[in-house]
Amino acid sequence: MNFIIESFKQAFYLILNLDKQLLDIVVLSLKVSGIAVSIATLFGLPLGVLTGLKKFRGRSLLITLYNTFMGLPPVVVGLFLYLMLSRSGPFGFLNLLYTPTAMIIAQTILAFPIIVSLTHAATVRVNPSIKLTSFTLGATSLQTSFTIIREARYGIMVGIIAALGRVMAEVGAILIVGGNIEGYTRVMTTTIAMETDKGNFELATALGIILLAISFTINLLLFLIQKKGAIKHQWS
Repeated sequence: MNFIIESFKQAFYLILNLDKQLLDIVVLSLKVSGIAVSIATLFGLPLGVLTGLKKFRGRSLLITLYNTFMGLPPVVVGLFLYLMLSRSGPFGFLNLLYTPTAMIIAQTILAFPIIVSLTHAATVRVNPSIKLTSFTLGATSLQTSFTIIREARYGIMVGIIAALGRVMAEVGAILIVGGNIEGYTRVMTTTIAMETDKGNFELATALGIILLAISFTINLLLFLIQKKGAIKHQWS
């Protein structure tokens, strides 16, 4: 029991004193995950809206693929990227393996289907009369799309935040393609795993507390957005 109490005391000491190693790891984690989710949103949001608004051949298959890839095992993504980025792989000449860029690519792949799928789901739930009214009032296809996105914004935000929560807690893919290099590709999840194996529970516990705080914040945002969206739906 004393061992646990001492670990938490040392962990809070590191946090309150803004330990440089701790801060570097947290900042890199937020940077990698933030960039990955931003890229996934940039490409996934339009695709999700398009799939929700347009009917075309293969649409059902595409939606099924979105939903299937939401559960992509991170280690499989990491293995695939490793084969692609290794020296003997087709993109080995880019020298991206064991870099933050490779980690961003891995997390983008994991975040993308979540954002696309939940954006699609939010779009198709929008009242069809909104689309019809927009066209009746002379709106262009682009203007109508923006109107529907505005109506579906709560569901879309849920998708983006859910994707952020997924990649922040991910360890398998970034460990494979990042290599967990100290001061370069070492993020919170990989550091916790490594420091626990080494018996350095102070740093692992400090990072665990921060990761839990981030996860709590993400889930609180999800709850508030869903609650706000539910209230809006009741009044509409």
